[in-house]
Amino acid sequence: MKNVKSKSATSAVKARPATVSRAKRRPKTAYSKAEIEEIFRRFSIQRPEPKGELEHVNPFTLVVAVALSAQATDAGVNRATRALFAAADTPEKMLALGEEKVREYIKTIGLYRNKAKNVIALCEKLISDFDGEVPRTREELITLPGVGRKTANVVLSMAFGHSTMAVDTHIFRIANRLCLAPGKTPDEVEDQLMRIVPDHYLYHAHHWLILHGRYCCKARKPECERCVIADICKAAEKTNEIPAPLVELPAQVI
Repeated sequence: MKNVKSKSATSAVKARPATVSRAKRRPKTAYSKAEIEEIFRRFSIQRPEPKGELEHVNPFTLVVAVALSAQATDAGVNRATRALFAAADTPEKMLALGEEKVREYIKTIGLYRNKAKNVIALCEKLISDFDGEVPRTREELITLPGVGRKTANVVLSMAFGHSTMAVDTHIFRIANRLCLAPGKTPDEVEDQLMRIVPDHYLYHAHHWLILHGRYCCKARKPECERCVIADICKAAEKTNEIPAPLVELPAQVI
């Protein structure tokens, strides 16, 4: 009996560090449920219908635009894709253009050579495996060349109306800066946000966070005096405790 008890006690002791380790790997938000509810309530008043800022005309051009936006600005991608999508707005038309011509259209975008190659490969995959239609599941979308989890989440949300969390550089930065959803990787941040964002705000949440990071909680110098959640924010570097007036912003111009 003593030996059995000893083994059991030893197992319990060994189990504790693993539990602590898991807790460390999954940090919690610094906000209460009520504070999170209030944050997104204010965002919903400020921007009732937030929109992504990449120009597109259908799910296919959206996939291409999001894939091209990696390490590039939405404005820069839009300048390059206006003429491209006017010439080719389906996989078949894009494939007919060919890699060299696609390169010419997007040469102002960073990594344009590799991106042009991926666009053509993406078109071939869509035609051969999906009859030229953009698939509607994350698992299928990430099989497309140049399409990762973030791109898939954007497409699922903007093209097909799913509630997803597409963690780009803005969301990753402010989720950590605000201690809203701390994580070492985009996947960790996505998992945290999907857990804590109230269901009734989830559909627009990723756009609210992206736009807040792009226009207010900027990377180099956050504009805390313009922030509607300044009184709730727990960022160590915030410079203001008084929230900006909670008014609806002018409609986005894409």
